[in-house]
Amino acid sequence: MTVLDARVEGGGRTRPGPRPADATTILALFVALQFVLPSRLVLNYLPLSLSPASGVALFLGALWLCTQMTTTLGAAKGRSPVRTMLFAYVVVLVASYASSAMSYLDPDERELADTTLVRVFALILVGVAAVDGIRSLGRLYFLLRVAVVCATLVAVFGILQYLAGFDVTPYLRLPGLHFWEQTNSVGARNGLTRAAGTTSNPLEFGVLCSMILPLAIHATLHARREARRVAPWAACVGLLATGLMFSVSRSAIIGVAAATFVLFLGWPARRRLWMIATGVGFVAAIGIMAPGLLNTFRTLFQDAGQDSSVQWRLHDYDTARQLIAQHFWLGRGTGTWYAPKHEIFDNQYLLTLVESGLLGLVAFVGIFVAGLYAAVRVRFLWSRGPAAGTHDRDLALALAASLSVVFPSFATFDFLAFPTVSATAFLLAGIAGALLRVAKAEAVGEPADPHALV
Repeated sequence: MTVLDARVEGGGRTRPGPRPADATTILALFVALQFVLPSRLVLNYLPLSLSPASGVALFLGALWLCTQMTTTLGAAKGRSPVRTMLFAYVVVLVASYASSAMSYLDPDERELADTTLVRVFALILVGVAAVDGIRSLGRLYFLLRVAVVCATLVAVFGILQYLAGFDVTPYLRLPGLHFWEQTNSVGARNGLTRAAGTTSNPLEFGVLCSMILPLAIHATLHARREARRVAPWAACVGLLATGLMFSVSRSAIIGVAAATFVLFLGWPARRRLWMIATGVGFVAAIGIMAPGLLNTFRTLFQDAGQDSSVQWRLHDYDTARQLIAQHFWLGRGTGTWYAPKHEIFDNQYLLTLVESGLLGLVAFVGIFVAGLYAAVRVRFLWSRGPAAGTHDRDLALALAASLSVVFPSFATFDFLAFPTVSATAFLLAGIAGALLRVAKAEAVGEPADPHALV
């Protein structure tokens, strides 16, 4: 199946025909469903709560398996750091599930373990499909632009929630779907509205904006370098940054600080100064647009030691220590520790240790370490040799900045319980792995495969 169909016109010239669907197209559909539809929407008539995006992810996994059995569909094969860690995580998850199945679990915990395993496998399949299915820089850019545009739309919904008190999510239910939980997307903190967009929680909304913001900045810089329209991408940057602020979330600020640190490590001095000036202007505009918001953020960090949400995140360490000691290597089973039956661990590192053990934590965190390594490796490869002048090394830097958000976020909330940010994290890790494949292929003179279906 070709990616570009050339059609002959008069005079012997050719014009491009329509592009058939490939893995990147299906991944773009996954992104649109995951971002734009409310995260509480699930498919009807299924024995488990499965979102439309998870259904697409499982289809991608079946398609990926088929392509690994052929040599004609253009799917990448062979080792990749991200792919290796994804498979390691699969092995640990299966071992943990088998270990928990051999011990006693309450029926509700066993049922939730089954559902959670399906959801996590859907995320893993998204990462694998991205690593092996995105075979060219052009298709990778297409997917990243889709992610930026869809995340910006989520930010717009959040801005409407904050400024107008209007929640659009009840009107986004499509036929064949239902809300598994009827909750208000708009929260409050210190007398201020907290926007959530289409995500499940304002905290998740803020972290999503912080993860996509570096990619939006890169899209803006790339458009300027290519002499394309800059205004639409600059608007995406402004809307995502505004949505991040309207989440009124400490985790979002910590995440964007981590991303900014990585960007500043790789940016030239002139760009750093320009971004600092832009940031100061943006903060001033927020102060005018939303009086009291900046003071609330100052209070959140200044009085963090006395904040109830921070104290709640620290109170469960003793319980976690006891549970980890009981099931040190493989945990008690993914998805078996849940609220309200058990106290919440607002820390993904602790929760993974409890549910999947030390091996699960190493494999899980290793996925995103591998993604970060892949992005840094690409930047190194494109900083030398003939390809240095033809490729945009800032793409790898932007991916590294986006992935860096996940590491502090793991310490501030149970990351995998929030479907949109967890899907984004696995997708970004997969994209970083795909970018490394493209960079290595070009380093040895191999062309990108234009026939990749997945």
